[in-house]
Parts: sequence; C-alpha cells; structure tokens
Amino acid sequence: MSTLLPILGDLLKEEYNLQKSTRGEIKFLKAELESREAALIKISEAPLDQSPDIQVKLWARDVRDLSYEIEDGIDRFRVHLECRQQKKPHNFMGFIHRSMDMLTKGKIRHNIGIDIKDIKSRIKEVSERRERYKVDSVVPKPTSTSTDTLRQLALFKKVTELIGTEGRSLDIVRMLMEGDEMIKKQLKLVSIVGFGGLGKTTIANVVYEKLRGDFDCRAFASVSLNPDMKKLFTSLLHQLGKGKYNNIMDESAWSETQLISEIREFLRNKRYFIVIDDVWDKSAWRSIRCALTENGCGSRVIITTRILDVGKEVSDVYQLKPLSASDSRILFYQRIFGTGDKCPPVQLAEISESILRKCGGVPLAIITMASVLASKKEHQNTYTYWSKVYQYMGSGLENNPDLMDMRRILYISYYDLSPKLKACLLYLSLYPENYDIKTKELIWKWIGEGFVREEQGKSLYEVGEDYIAELINKSLVQPKYIDIANKPSSVHVHDMVLDLITSLSNEESFLATLGGHQTRSLPSKVRRLSLQTSNEEDVKQMPTMSSLIHVRSLTVFSKDLSLFSALSGFLVLRALDLSNCRGVGNHDMMEVCNLFHLRYLSLEGTSITEIPKEIGNLQLLQVLDIRSIRMEKLPSTFVQLR
Repeated sequence: MSTLLPILGDLLKEEYNLQKSTRGEIKFLKAELESREAALIKISEAPLDQSPDIQVKLWARDVRDLSYEIEDGIDRFRVHLECRQQKKPHNFMGFIHRSMDMLTKGKIRHNIGIDIKDIKSRIKEVSERRERYKVDSVVPKPTSTSTDTLRQLALFKKVTELIGTEGRSLDIVRMLMEGDEMIKKQLKLVSIVGFGGLGKTTIANVVYEKLRGDFDCRAFASVSLNPDMKKLFTSLLHQLGKGKYNNIMDESAWSETQLISEIREFLRNKRYFIVIDDVWDKSAWRSIRCALTENGCGSRVIITTRILDVGKEVSDVYQLKPLSASDSRILFYQRIFGTGDKCPPVQLAEISESILRKCGGVPLAIITMASVLASKKEHQNTYTYWSKVYQYMGSGLENNPDLMDMRRILYISYYDLSPKLKACLLYLSLYPENYDIKTKELIWKWIGEGFVREEQGKSLYEVGEDYIAELINKSLVQPKYIDIANKPSSVHVHDMVLDLITSLSNEESFLATLGGHQTRSLPSKVRRLSLQTSNEEDVKQMPTMSSLIHVRSLTVFSKDLSLFSALSGFLVLRALDLSNCRGVGNHDMMEVCNLFHLRYLSLEGTSITEIPKEIGNLQLLQVLDIRSIRMEKLPSTFVQLR
C-alpha cells in the first residue's frame, strides 16, 4: 500500500494529460486508499496478546490484493505511454506515426479511466464489507499464553538444567566485578544483547543468583515492548525496600517522577544490584537510568535487550552467542533422555544432528524441539515421527503449543518493526536456509519492489543501507561478512527467524516457494516466487499456472534449469534474479525483453553472450546486473534505459 500512494500522486501530474473526470477518480482512489492504509497499520499494531479476527484478516487481504492490482494497472498504463515516447522522424511518415500515436494515447487514457471506475466500484464493495462485518469494532481474542508468562518460566529453571550457562555467566560476572579499587566503587552497567530465544533472561538470572548476596538490596524487573513505567518503578521499590513500601499498592497514587525520586533517595547510601530485563528502546532505558543513583558504593546493573543500539547506550555490551555444537547436543539429550551423557539410539543419531543444526544453537529452539520429541522416544515409529518433525520444522506443527510459544517470542521482534521494515524482512523468506545474502543485490531488489521510501538528503540505496542496519540492530539478521567500509557485504538469517517469516509470508500471500525444504502447493495468487526446484516438469507447467500472472518478483536458485518456456507467464514481473543460472542463455532474452514492468534484472553468471536491441523496451528498468557474463558489446538501444 505504501508504494501505491506515491504512484497515484505521480499519475495526477500534468505530463499524463488525463481527462478531468479521470483525475477526479484518481483523487478519490488516493483518499480511499490512504484511509485503508491507516486501517491496515492499525491492524498490524494490535496488541501482541491478541489475534486479529478472521474477518479482519480477510478484509486486510482483499485490500492488499486490490492495491496490487491498481499498481499493476497503472504500470501497464505508464509502460504503454512511455514506449510511445521514442522520437519519430520529421518527415511525412513521421507525421503519420505521431498522429497515430496521439489517437493511441487517447485510447490508452480512456482505458485507464474505465479501469479506474471499475476499481472504484470494487473499493466501495470492500468498504461496505468493512462496515457489514464491523471490522473496526471486532475485539480480538486473547492468546492462551502471554509473553510475560513465557519470560517468567526462564527465571525458575534449575541451574543444573541450564547447559552452557556457566561459562557465559562467569564472563558477565567478570565484566561486572573486575577492576581496581576505584573502579569497584563506581556504578557498573552491563548489557546482554541477542535475539529472542538465545537465553538472555536465563543468563541474567544465573548472574543475579550468583551475586545477589553481595549487595544491600536487589531487584529483578522486566520492561517488555510496551512498558508501563509506573508499574516498573513500583515493582523496583517493592523489591528493593522489602516491606518498607507495602503501602504503595496502587501505583496510580504516585507519579512517575515521584517514584523515580523515591528510588533515588532509597538507594542513596546503599550498594544495590538491579537486573532490568527486555528493554526495547532508548527512551525507556533513559527513564530507568534516572532512578539509578551513582553513590560510590559499587552498585551493579544488568539489562537485557534485543536491540544493539540500546545495549550500547547502557555501557559495556556482552553479545550473547548461540550454544556450541557440544552444549547443544548435551541440552537436547538431557531434555529427552534425562541425561546429557546418554546417546540416542543409533537410528536416531543422524536425525538428531539434523534437528540440532536446524536449531542453530538457540536454547529455546533446542528445548522446544526436545519437548516435542520426548513423548515419542520409546515409540516403535520414533524414527518416522522424528523425521517428519524435522521435515516440517517451523511450518507444519503450528498446533503444537510448545512451538507456538517459541514462535510468539520471535514474533515480538517482528511486531516491533515499522510497516516498511516488515515488508523488507518478509522478503528475506525467498532465500534458502543458510544462504549468504548479498546486501547490495538485496537493497536493489527492495528498491525495485518499491519497499524503500525516499528520505531527504539520501539516495534510495543509502536508505536501503539504513534498513539493513536496522534489521541487524534488532537482531533479526546477522552480518556475515564486513567490507572495508565497515558495512555488511552479506547477511544471514537464522533458521528460526526464517521459519517465522516464511510462515508469515504464506499467511499474508506475500511470497511463495516452489521447491526447497518448505514446498507447498502454490496459493491462488502469488506475488513473489522463490524458485528452488530442480524439476524440469515444474518449470514447464509454470505458464499454465493462473496464480503466476500476479508474480512481481522471481528469484531462481535452480542453476541448470531452462526458463524459456516459463517467462511468458509472468506478466507484471518487477524483479527478476537469474544470477548464476547456467541454463539461461541468449534464447531466453527475447522473453526477458517483453517483461515491460521490470525494475531489477540480474543476469550475473548466466550463459548469455548477447543482449538484443529490444532491451530498450524495459523503460522502467533501474538495475541491470551483467557481471561475469561473456559479452563484448551492448546494443545501441541501451541508451534508452534510465
């Protein structure tokens, strides 16, 4: 939706010379869609412990589909007009051609007017359905398990059950306690940073239990994504002051400023130890920091956060890493067999290793999968069951409460993103597992899709770099390689995050995969397609799939397939990535040159040696990647590209 509104604004410019009535219809569409965008944002920002009603989801899907169709229609209009902007000779035949063009353009403008009237009637129908089903007044049902409950579970695990915590907790203890006498008397703050499920709360609690006896007073409090700061400060007072503040049962009786002042006064001459768990933004931390007195008594504070910038603002950062392969194995076996020393039956050893690789050292994922599998450890069909669980990890077991709890924790990070960053993150689900995603190509694809919004004083590419940095900052992607400018040249998505965004992409019909580890039948409308199949028959059938006429982005990971017969089915394709597809050659280029909507085209590493003059047809093309192909010259029509 956010990409469509600026396009409608551009369409109103004089250069398109639309009829007055059509311009009025476009203004109506723009106003209606602005209202729909606000409603979609409101739906996406529903409280985390509530799930949108099915009618709300259906209405949101229809609005998104309609916005895509409007954008595709406008693209067709612009392509038809701009393909006729090429200069004609100034002779009699040139006069004839220009006259015919005027008639053709008039017909095109008339047709866009008809299309817009049709769309207007459909928007009215969607709006009536919004009123009929009372979309705005539907109260979502609360989910069965709150994220706060899940967080509390981490605080009450036996330390003996927490594999891999000892070394990491000792690292943090050293950061807190080591130093000369002067440093030991100062207030020391440490942040533990990492994405959801790595065990930040658990590690912080282990350190808290180790050190709490060395301090005059102590407290452990959670902030969460939408913090109630008065409730937080009241909790701190209760824990720090023990019975002294029992009379503050109603935190509304005190203002936030009064609570901060009272905490500061209470801590004035005391050596305190405070853990603040799950801090999401700098403003919340700055409020908390106001309550922390620097009194020269050697107090210590730990915060946990998923946001790297928040951790840096605190002071020293401890970036939590996944468990080692050996610790992952011990934790997995202990949860299933009762002891980390016990090896699984021989037939389960190999599938166990596959499951652990998928979990990627994330304790939450390992514990969750162990809980799912433990019930079948003595069953005669154990191997079959475990294999099925591995095959469908992340997408086929949504009804399992343990897996839903794990997904809910990861979903919080997704929920915290702006709408534009949500689209950018979901786009990463087109890549296979363990894939090194080149940031340069990714940013240009985002631009081609219209995800990157203009910002004053920055190019679109620079804004895209900011988006990458923000996803890294929120621990949703990890930098894989860093270039000489200290920027990530490639990034990696953890399997658990990939499973989440793949599920969300399927749910919202945002992206589909053909082939790969999560192969499913394609939905009725596919907007973005990741082609990971090695089956030639799948490709041959693609032109007959009606769902593909809506595809805007196609990325091909199957290197030896021939796509000649398939490309004709993609009528509104905007981004086409054929990188390193050796089966793509010169015979495919005429089909490519008929994809008039293309903004991004990568032919890197293909077998192409010649680009035809028809490349000039691609008037909307923004990026053409022809690295690593054996081509001696470009056609003269290349200069027609922007």
